Amino acid sequence: MMNNELRVACSGTGYFSQFHYEAWNRLDNVRLVGVCNRDIETAKSFSEIYQIEHYYQNVEVMLLQLKPDFLDIITPPVTHLKTVTIAAKLGIDVCCQKPFGENVAQARQMVAIAKEAGIKLVIHENFRFMPWIRKAKEVIDSGILGQILNVQFNLRPGDGQGNDAYLVRQAYFQDMPKFLIHETGIHIVDVFRYFFGEPNSVYAHLRRCNPVIKGEDAGTVIFQFDGNLQAILDGNRLLDHNSTNLRRTMGECQIAGTWGTLNIDGEGRIWFRKIDEQISNEIHYEWQDENFGGDCVYQTIKHIVEHYLQGSLLENQGVEYLNNILVEQAIYESHEQRSSIDLYLHPSIKVTQ
Repeated sequence: MMNNELRVACSGTGYFSQFHYEAWNRLDNVRLVGVCNRDIETAKSFSEIYQIEHYYQNVEVMLLQLKPDFLDIITPPVTHLKTVTIAAKLGIDVCCQKPFGENVAQARQMVAIAKEAGIKLVIHENFRFMPWIRKAKEVIDSGILGQILNVQFNLRPGDGQGNDAYLVRQAYFQDMPKFLIHETGIHIVDVFRYFFGEPNSVYAHLRRCNPVIKGEDAGTVIFQFDGNLQAILDGNRLLDHNSTNLRRTMGECQIAGTWGTLNIDGEGRIWFRKIDEQISNEIHYEWQDENFGGDCVYQTIKHIVEHYLQGSLLENQGVEYLNNILVEQAIYESHEQRSSIDLYLHPSIKVTQ
């Protein structure tokens, strides 16, 4: 990087990309130098909206000509392997949108390609950067909950009913053969790992409630962690929760310990109730209720920029994120086998670095 500036190029102009471009533009010492889309007119439009210097139809041409410091891949999983391979050959660090590749094999391959090329491969996992998740982590680490024994995240975005489910924002959701866990539940897998470390086992029962989609849109996953801690992901995209914005927290979470219970509600508020008491007290903290998920995309990208400009550690590099993918695989395997999957003993789950 020259003059303490991070030069960034982006590939992709879908619905969610707006949050990426807006975030990059808000950060000091960052310059968006290129945008790529297979539809050149769309790329041109984005270059005008977000004041990006150049626009392209071919990502390899863009990288060859601009030689950016960093590439943000904001395109569907089917494009990831090819794009990461191109960037790796050119020695350009990348951030890859999740889902990370189409399957475990591709994820492993991309991690290996990045390692061999000596580039950084970061995964855009933004739920852990939601402000209520960061604050909850602080509370957990403070020890005021005592021994945490039970956790439940009720995923209830309420956007999955009817023939037009998901069509307005992300129509391809209807055609994904694996949906709830692969596309959305993976966020909660990462949140649980962020909170409690690696799970020891998983047990899952998944189902499809809306017949117009191909994949599962509901299900329950039980995670076992060290310390006799059990965490449950109870997801259903057809159902909602109490919130003025169903896409803010995407649901509600309860973390229960021997000294007290923490609740995250649909407004992003955090409540703490001491054991044997009837009153819950709100834990106040500062956050921005804007864009997606409490501005978590901005916080994720800010975290990446701080690594490059200030030398802070990166969370969720590809090699670390592989554990999420492997847990995801175990969840689907558990559902198919109707049995618990031990993540330490099962040979297909082990991460190789």
